Amino acid sequence: MVSRTFSDGFDIKKEMLGNVRELKKNLPGFIKETVQNQFNKEGIVIGVSGGVDSALIATLAAKALGPDNVYGLILPEKESSPSSRELAEKLCKKLKIPFTEVPITPMLEAFGIYARKVSLLEELFPRYDPAIHTTNLFLPPGITSERLLAVPSIRFSDENGSITTKRLSAPQYLNLISLQNVKQRTRMIVLYMHAEKMNYVVSGTTNKSELHTGYFVKFGDGGVDIEPIANLYKLQVYKLAELLTIDKKIISRAPSPDTWSHFTSDEDFYLRMPYDILDQLLYAEEHNLSQEIVQKNTGLNVQQIDWAKKHIHSMKNASRMLQLAPPVY
Repeated sequence: MVSRTFSDGFDIKKEMLGNVRELKKNLPGFIKETVQNQFNKEGIVIGVSGGVDSALIATLAAKALGPDNVYGLILPEKESSPSSRELAEKLCKKLKIPFTEVPITPMLEAFGIYARKVSLLEELFPRYDPAIHTTNLFLPPGITSERLLAVPSIRFSDENGSITTKRLSAPQYLNLISLQNVKQRTRMIVLYMHAEKMNYVVSGTTNKSELHTGYFVKFGDGGVDIEPIANLYKLQVYKLAELLTIDKKIISRAPSPDTWSHFTSDEDFYLRMPYDILDQLLYAEEHNLSQEIVQKNTGLNVQQIDWAKKHIHSMKNASRMLQLAPPVY
């Protein structure tokens, strides 16, 4: 695409959302054709998390295949929010799709995930008690008025609501991530166990914003048969969810990996910027829009855009590594 000028008055979000009604019309057909003709399967299994991505896919799949051919799995663990399970169950009942709740806490305990995590956190916070304290990983914002290094820190909240933070060393950070990622991989094991038993495909819930930035776990939420919304920006997901009258509590809920005892948003954990900004920057790069248009639409200055772009490119490099096929001799 030829770079457009500031005088065009180009509205990135308006342009991005212009095809949402067409997506509403065409996505059920894509799901039906892929499941029945490409995979020759009878239905689809979806991990229903209480978030907008899985809610959108479950709604589209029910329209495409009929509710009886969509199976929802609710996969809570002891550090996920209780509201996630409640919203997921409510959605499945509204769509009239069969569903099962399979808590994965016993599996994670068998792997020693919680015990190892407690051991690491006790090194950082000697009085840490998982029964009364909450923790989460976070990164500094990527588009502040000053340049902040992407140094991961852990947040500790005590019984009085007092919060303490500590920076993590590289080994501590990698240790924590390795433990947390087992949660997504365990969920995928359960999804495939049910899918193979039923002769169904497993649906992913990764959107385009996440796919481009590597915000998924290899062989976890990235290990699936079909990705219905992997070509939809997060803002398109929200708009399509509104058109399909998905529960407003799900749509308005802050996006989160839901794997930490203290609430953690996608922005805190990985992206370092709101989806509203991220999507516009991704769209601008994809369509070769001018710097002036980006400034006008995002409200960011030149320096902030530069910092954000550098972070996005580092995430894109990580995504490419995650998506590479295994090397073969």
